[in-house]
Amino acid sequence: MKNFQFRRARLIGVAALGSTLVACSGGGGEGGISPQQLTDALHLVMESDRAVYTKKVVNRLTKDEQVIKASEHFEDDKALPLPAQMFRFGAEAVAEKTDKFSYSLQSLWPINKQNAPVTSVEKEGLQFINDNPGKNYYSEEELGGKKYFTAVYPDIAVAPVCASCHNEHKDTPRTDFKVGDVMGGVVIRVPLS
Repeated sequence: MKNFQFRRARLIGVAALGSTLVACSGGGGEGGISPQQLTDALHLVMESDRAVYTKKVVNRLTKDEQVIKASEHFEDDKALPLPAQMFRFGAEAVAEKTDKFSYSLQSLWPINKQNAPVTSVEKEGLQFINDNPGKNYYSEEELGGKKYFTAVYPDIAVAPVCASCHNEHKDTPRTDFKVGDVMGGVVIRVPLS
């Protein structure tokens, strides 16, 4: 648990530093980083943590060694939280500590309807990353009178447990995922000042 807390603190520190540099440099000029560089760096940490948890914990313990199961009702079932739940818990913890950025996991085929895209940029971004494997989507949008840089990154099925969990879930709108498929996207927003 200490290691996860360290990663979250590191992520918040990177975001705070990046937002300061973006603001001071006027958006990524000399001596600063751009909003895209910031979101790319944040995503790299998020994607790495998510893949490690999925492969080294969930897939290993549930599929390979069959020691414990993963469940969306993990507390009641005395099971592991699903990778998507761990990601959401992290996003919620970050949101309590900073407004320098936000992130969420979304999908065109969400099992949980709260993970469906809402804004036109989210919808366009998710469709773009699905139609253009290996590419990210970047845009700006205005929400509530405030401008944001919004980036959408592909969320890939990195292990067999990803595809099987989604394909077999009672509420799934899609049942043909396989390892390597884009299952959704990570949406990162940074306010533009």
